[in-house]
Amino acid sequence: MTKMKDENVFQAILRYFAGEMIDFSDYEPDLCSLTDFQRRVLYEVRKIPYGETITYQELACRIGNHGAARAVGSAVAKNPYPVIIPCHRIVSSSGIGGFCGETCGEKVELKRKMLEMEANSRGTDR
Repeated sequence: MTKMKDENVFQAILRYFAGEMIDFSDYEPDLCSLTDFQRRVLYEVRKIPYGETITYQELACRIGNHGAARAVGSAVAKNPYPVIIPCHRIVSSSGIGGFCGETCGEKVELKRKMLEMEANSRGTDR
């Protein structure tokens, strides 16, 4: 896989926030500071398509740890690249869930806006 240059990633993030569907799969983020479990979780998060969501429990099942929704949530909160690894697409079974280690406030509001933007953008591409 070819590594995206940092300048390209920056430009892609700007285009993403302008509403463009961006595929960040060519960018290989450095996750060496994370545990094996956290890396497994975040690699699986990268597979969630633009405009779709899954729950923390579904993510736990996808990595083979069926009862580990809370541990998965903790791993997702450690995501060092929140747009490139789309952790905003993971939601709680009872609501939107947290974002970037917070369960309320501006970060969660940003998550809500990102999910709305993706849903609206995806709806116009069909």
